[in-house]
Amino acid sequence: MSEDTAPTDGREPAAMSVRGAAAWAMVGQYLSFAMQFATSVVISRFFLTPAEVGLFSIALAAALLVAILQDFGLSRYISGLAVLDGREVARCSSVALLFSLVVVAVIWALAWPMAHIYAQPALTPILLIIGGSYFFLPLTVVPMALMARAMQFRGHFAINVGGAFTQGAVAVALAAAGESSFALAWATVASAASRGIIAQFLRPALPWPLRVDGARPVLSFGARSSVLYLTGALGTRSPDLILGKLLNLAAVGFYSRAASLSDQFRTLISGAIGSVFFPAFARIRDRGEPLGPAYLRVCAGYSAVIWPGMAGLALAADPLVRILYGEAWMRTAPLLTMISLTEIMLIALPLVSDLPILLGRLNRLLAFNIADTVLSIALLAFGCLWGLEGAAASRLVYGTLWLGLYARFIHGLVRFDVRALLHIYARSAAATLAAIAPLTLCYLFWTPPAQLGFALLLATTIAGVAAWLATLFLLRHPALDDLLGLASSLPFARTVANRLQAAR
Repeated sequence: MSEDTAPTDGREPAAMSVRGAAAWAMVGQYLSFAMQFATSVVISRFFLTPAEVGLFSIALAAALLVAILQDFGLSRYISGLAVLDGREVARCSSVALLFSLVVVAVIWALAWPMAHIYAQPALTPILLIIGGSYFFLPLTVVPMALMARAMQFRGHFAINVGGAFTQGAVAVALAAAGESSFALAWATVASAASRGIIAQFLRPALPWPLRVDGARPVLSFGARSSVLYLTGALGTRSPDLILGKLLNLAAVGFYSRAASLSDQFRTLISGAIGSVFFPAFARIRDRGEPLGPAYLRVCAGYSAVIWPGMAGLALAADPLVRILYGEAWMRTAPLLTMISLTEIMLIALPLVSDLPILLGRLNRLLAFNIADTVLSIALLAFGCLWGLEGAAASRLVYGTLWLGLYARFIHGLVRFDVRALLHIYARSAAATLAAIAPLTLCYLFWTPPAQLGFALLLATTIAGVAAWLATLFLLRHPALDDLLGLASSLPFARTVANRLQAAR
């Protein structure tokens, strides 16, 4: 059999199990989070002001609006194929290269107009630097998609951790050297380069020589996916752009730090499970099995873990910001509380983009996504009338309306048991209340947030984790088996997880 026709990274029996894949993805995200978190603390506390962070955030938000074209839907396209051969891999690699060049060109074309719109000349060179980082991403896109398809997430671990380490090291070194916002821009280039090199070393798929014959299915799927991702990016990336125009650079810095901390923390406690679920659901679909029971397990896992984590982050925002970033960043605390609470609503219905794509409902998803984006931008702009806090409060309203928008759509696709889902939510809510009870009692009867030190914050956090785990056991939460099974896949947690399973 020739290389062109040989199956490549199919769903072979030797592929990693879902739990094993999730374990590797989570460990990779834990380490990446630790590096990114440490970098943000060091840079914010010692080197950069909120305005300097805000300037970079505006440039990055503008670049990311364009950069959604970079992937061109290739990760989902490759994972969703029933059969994949060498010719298809070559086509996808070629498409990735061509569209990366488009992304670079568009970002560079935006550099001067953005600087003019925001009256910030430094935006031009920062955008030129960030744009250059996308030359390296074709080296990463297809190899990572092939690894995900084969459930080989050890490679994702190496790529993500290597990129995070490089980005953090370069950012801190250049910030210490006085490079201001440019330190963060050059760090994105270093991260993209290191990720591409590691990806090609682990799973070579060079986008050369170009092969565009028979690429119509790739282009058709990618075009629709890119419109979808663009509307989604407008909703998620627009806050920095809107705040920068309607308020000021410092406001962008405060808001972006709160949003980044919330997003990083959510990623920490959920791991990279989303990247594991798409190929896992593709296998269920290919076997002709119902998706409803599997979706309930996903909802149980997400709500059992992420709800308590985000509620705890919202409650601990004041002492956490003071301890980590210092008094200069305290305006971030109330924003962090509101954004973290919004995450609880946005995670209640996971995989709202992945499942419609997998089930061939991309056009309907696009319509919902456009309505979602319009709602997000309109509420944010309206909230800005009340300043930075009003903008953050608009996220709470958005999260509530978002749930109403997508609930019926996802139910129509997956046909999950609504009553079972409500029972899961009730038990997850109880576990969430148990998790935040120690810190709440500490505020009420011992030490107010403004005086809470690190030792007491750590102690109440540990007590909250213990209360959370006990509640999961007492309520027989449906996520408990999966959580213990996932923990048993991790060498450092295997013994404890096995003992807990035996105790049940």
